[in-house]
Amino acid sequence: MAENAPTTPAAQNVPQTASRVNRPLAARGQETHTEGKTTIAEGVVAKVAGIAAREVNGVYALGGGGARALGAIRDAINATDLTQGVKVEVGETQAAADVTIVVEYGAPIQEVADQVRGRVAGAISRLVGLEVVEVNVDVNDVHIPGDDNNDAESEKRVQ
Repeated sequence: MAENAPTTPAAQNVPQTASRVNRPLAARGQETHTEGKTTIAEGVVAKVAGIAAREVNGVYALGGGGARALGAIRDAINATDLTQGVKVEVGETQAAADVTIVVEYGAPIQEVADQVRGRVAGAISRLVGLEVVEVNVDVNDVHIPGDDNNDAESEKRVQ
């Protein structure tokens, strides 16, 4: 039996040169350039955009009326959809986003929209690494604080 001869059937099939998965570990602990491709799903970009938009002061909610109604149901069962009110298009190096918001009454609408645009673009660029070509902000409604208390008033009438 020769010393260099493979001893198992699996060892006989291993090529002598380094393959895609059989590379030396010489650079362990050091950052090296590795071949491959990273694909980022649209849902990931939409979630980043949704979280960034919600962080802006003056934003009450994201999405239109129907989306907010479904969102209230999701929130009740603790399954919040962070992509609600956000649509994105993702290419290999660029992204575009459309964000629908509800602004709190008293907040300057144009300033809130501008801040949402900046926050969303910044978050996508910084966290995802894509160039943001546009962020469209659609202000769908203005939230008046007293609107949420209608149920409490009707409960007081019926005792």
